Amino acid sequence: MANDHIDITVEPGEVHALLGENGAGKSTLMNQLYGLLQPDEGQIVVNDEPRVFKSPRDAISAGIGMVHQHFMLVPVFTVAENIALGAEEVRGGPLGWLDRRRSRQDVIETSRKYGLPVDPDALVEDLPVGAQQRVEIVKALTREVDLLILDEPTAVLTPQETEELLAVMRSLTAMGKSIVFITHKLKEVKAIADRITVVRRGKIVGTASPDTSEDELAALMVGRAVSLEVQKTPAEPGRTVLKVTGLVADDDRGIRAVDGVDLEVRAGEVLGIAGVQGNGQTELVEAVMGLREVRAGTIRLEDDDLVGMSTKKVLRSGVGYIPEDRSHDGVVKEFSVAENLVLDMYDHAPYGNAFSIDLSRVGANAQERIEQFDIRCQSSSTPVGTLSGGNQQKVVVAREMSRPLRLFIASQPTRGVDVGSIEFIHSRIIHERDQGTAVLVVSSELDEVVGLADRIAVMYRGRILAIVSPDTPREEIGLLMAGITGDTPEGEK
Repeated sequence: MANDHIDITVEPGEVHALLGENGAGKSTLMNQLYGLLQPDEGQIVVNDEPRVFKSPRDAISAGIGMVHQHFMLVPVFTVAENIALGAEEVRGGPLGWLDRRRSRQDVIETSRKYGLPVDPDALVEDLPVGAQQRVEIVKALTREVDLLILDEPTAVLTPQETEELLAVMRSLTAMGKSIVFITHKLKEVKAIADRITVVRRGKIVGTASPDTSEDELAALMVGRAVSLEVQKTPAEPGRTVLKVTGLVADDDRGIRAVDGVDLEVRAGEVLGIAGVQGNGQTELVEAVMGLREVRAGTIRLEDDDLVGMSTKKVLRSGVGYIPEDRSHDGVVKEFSVAENLVLDMYDHAPYGNAFSIDLSRVGANAQERIEQFDIRCQSSSTPVGTLSGGNQQKVVVAREMSRPLRLFIASQPTRGVDVGSIEFIHSRIIHERDQGTAVLVVSSELDEVVGLADRIAVMYRGRILAIVSPDTPREEIGLLMAGITGDTPEGEK
């Protein structure tokens, strides 16, 4: 039962926030409003008229648009082609040809009208995530929708992009548009929402105003008190586990992304990397993991040289890895939960060998991990792609933390994850540190970096500007993230 007798009303010109933990049924509810799923019971009423949506086309014609948590864009199409898809302008009658000029003009006019700048001729695959988000919103607005559903819209955005999106939301409601805003992030809810509805395990458990405290909202979501602070004792760092010296790597376009980085991560400590996304953090981690060519420099895991080593061998060397994009790099959506939980261990003991897999061992492992990490799924044979984004993340975390590690790399570890799961993942990261593992955390959430890290390396334009203490004032770290060093000492590198 994903939705259990839910009643919700959205008024004109309001931001109605839908708050709930992973697997609470929020996306299922919205997919029914958008015609992707049909309800078993109940009624959808638009402007006092009962409606039945058999497809998204029906919902769009009723004035409802949706921006999905995982974008529904074709990477090899241009922005204009993506926006026209499904509502193509045709010249020369029904059997004519696409009016690309008109489609392009529609994009320009809509982006101007709503203050959402997008390049109609850009290929979607070349756009950063924030720009893809704008394309999705422009696509919905070209359909002249009155209600816009935003499903976890800030899960993959930087803090600056999030602020831009909230400003866009305010301008849309000022024009009379209504917005359903699905999120886990309590600060954003309090900043933008007019009303808040909280869903837990498929039922509405309460409504709240933006004045409600974050602690109260978190307790409503999870059903218990949640600690929003990372609980940890001072680190006791030991030997150097990871040593990176003079590392140089390029991005996918061949532009220098990592430019002479030096850093060390020691056993029993968390080194956090802070920085606005796009300053080389992704490429740095991929170089360490063998996913990106190293142009110069060295990467050593104690006595092992990782440069030129395959990703599989890096993992087998005792490295755990949470990638920043779970849907592309963390899980195989068509595989079951059980299969995803052994993706990097299926061909050696105790799960199998080069010739066979012990399915009973794989199943038993899955059952243990599902309970241990509170993965919400029907069974271990459920395809991972049908799980909520946060539960997919739990599968990745469970897999990577269920074997002996020397180094644990967590890139955006709580992206798209609810407050209860954030608390759990943070506690597991600190537990891993306390077991003597060296931990490298990369996050665009400064609060997360400060809460988890024992030392913070600030990265800007491919370089480490400084390594500072978590007690450093946020304003000082923020200036470093913007490349402003002032009188800040260079620090250790």
